Amino acid sequence: MPIEASISVSQLNRKARTLLEQGLARLWVEGEISNMSRPASGHIYFSLKDEAAQVSAAWFRQRQRGPAIGFRNGDKVLAYGRVSIYEARGNYQLIVEQMEPAGEGVLKQRYEALKKKLLAEGLFEEDRKQALPVLPGRIGVITSPSGAAIRDVVSILGRRFPAVPVVVYPAAVQGDAAPGELLEALQTAIRRAECDVLIIGRGGGSLEDLWAFNDEALARAVADCPIPIVSAVGHEVDFTICDFVADVRAPTPSGAAEIVVPNQRDWLHRISTLALRVGRIGQRTVEDRAQQLDWLGKRLSASSPAVTLRRQHDSLRENRARLAAAMRRQILEQQHGTQALRGKLTQLSPALAVQRSIAHLAALRQRLASGSHETLSELNHRVALLGRTLHSVSPLATLDRGYAIVRNPQGNVLTDAAAAKSGDEIRARLSKGELVANVTKVIKE
Repeated sequence: MPIEASISVSQLNRKARTLLEQGLARLWVEGEISNMSRPASGHIYFSLKDEAAQVSAAWFRQRQRGPAIGFRNGDKVLAYGRVSIYEARGNYQLIVEQMEPAGEGVLKQRYEALKKKLLAEGLFEEDRKQALPVLPGRIGVITSPSGAAIRDVVSILGRRFPAVPVVVYPAAVQGDAAPGELLEALQTAIRRAECDVLIIGRGGGSLEDLWAFNDEALARAVADCPIPIVSAVGHEVDFTICDFVADVRAPTPSGAAEIVVPNQRDWLHRISTLALRVGRIGQRTVEDRAQQLDWLGKRLSASSPAVTLRRQHDSLRENRARLAAAMRRQILEQQHGTQALRGKLTQLSPALAVQRSIAHLAALRQRLASGSHETLSELNHRVALLGRTLHSVSPLATLDRGYAIVRNPQGNVLTDAAAAKSGDEIRARLSKGELVANVTKVIKE
């Protein structure tokens, strides 16, 4: 059998590594740590095993986050990463990017799945959340009546605005029964509708301690609550599903108490400031009304019957004078217009027009006679001059001096003796009459 082209071991391992890395996406692997080693490089090498198999794993120093130093052999963990091959040895291994204790890791997966689900449904959208009242008439707190959270809330509310009453809706905040009790307390608060704002929360703890506030049914009830609700679960770095669906998220229960009520001192200062403003506005209003009253009194005096009659009498007298002046001005304008029309009518009189026409006709007749005589004299002079000029160049005048015009039998004028020959009959035009002769001899020049 012929041997096909071979590849090296390095090429084989490289191909296998490429197939593994491209064929398997990043994934979570659950197992028990064994054979853990921590060389000076800071990387961690170990095996993940279960009852039937094991796989090598490498967790490089630059990828380590959180309490990596706390993991030991025998710990059950969730490791997140990608599958690869260490080409130098051909070892198949898991390259870890993140690792968590197995129990907490499962809770985090459930937390992320629920968070993604509710986010897709729009329960985290800001436009569906309610605004908190500026000054609530009553505040409801859903928490454990024996926990530190209620003491912090009551203490801060009493310090900031002691006039606002507080209603506690007791519920467990940790354990298997906690989600149901929290949901029941919230429903009670909604049913009673005695509070203007609600606070739901507890103090800090681990993920398992806060898990009741990641319950889906409770989260949906918080999202649908008709009363504005503040979620205050754990410390500032803790986030639960209730924090995302509530109208407002407070970093701590104490922070929630500071959010739901204003500072009494600030309000007293604002009230004092408003009182001063109201006083100034009232004083200014009284002054404005006094000025307005004076102005109205002046208007009333100006509108009395005697003043009105006197004003109307003055107006009538003024109008009468204006009317007389206007009439005089109009009469003068009409007189001027009449004189102008009379002058135009005189200029347009038929008798005057006939006289002008007769004079114009006589002038034209005189101009015609004078012009005709001058024109005829000039024409006679020009005809005599042209006649003399024409006679001076006339052939007849030449003939009068003894010259003759000779023509051949065809009638053409002969100017060259060579154009005739012996025996030709020629005709000679004289000043008076014409001669017919025969050529007997031709003498050429």
